Amino acid sequence: MDLPPLIFQASLEYHWDEEEEPEEIETVLKVVPPAYHQYFDVFSKVKAEKLPPHCTCDHHIKLEGLLPPVDVIYSLSKHDSETLWAYISENVEKGFIRPSTSSTGAPVLFVNKKHWSLCLCVDYCKLNAVTRKNRYPVPPMNQLLTVFKGSTSFSKLDLCGV
Repeated sequence: MDLPPLIFQASLEYHWDEEEEPEEIETVLKVVPPAYHQYFDVFSKVKAEKLPPHCTCDHHIKLEGLLPPVDVIYSLSKHDSETLWAYISENVEKGFIRPSTSSTGAPVLFVNKKHWSLCLCVDYCKLNAVTRKNRYPVPPMNQLLTVFKGSTSFSKLDLCGV
């Protein structure tokens, strides 16, 4: 089957998760064009609630200075504060976040999305200013062009969390 452009064709097979509701699966399959049914797991609410397996490579942020920056906490309305605590509780329970062991933090704020829902934003500007940049060399442009010749844009999105 030929897939529409901008989709990378791979041999993927989705196994229905026993936790998923049949009505939910039917609804998604009705909305999603048949050409994309093999990528059904992208729309799975059950899979969106789980993290992928831990990899052996952890990410470390190295700072230029001796101490991380200290920033002010933005004041939040009562509604925003309740929303923040609900977000934290939900994501700690899922295992997406954990209590911090850092000696510093970053302020958070909310931005209104369509239909008046809130999107959590973390202001990492001061942390980014003192983060040691990874200056690993990029391959030569002609080598990159050869590798990506004939390719189209690819993106992985968190569709369920948007």
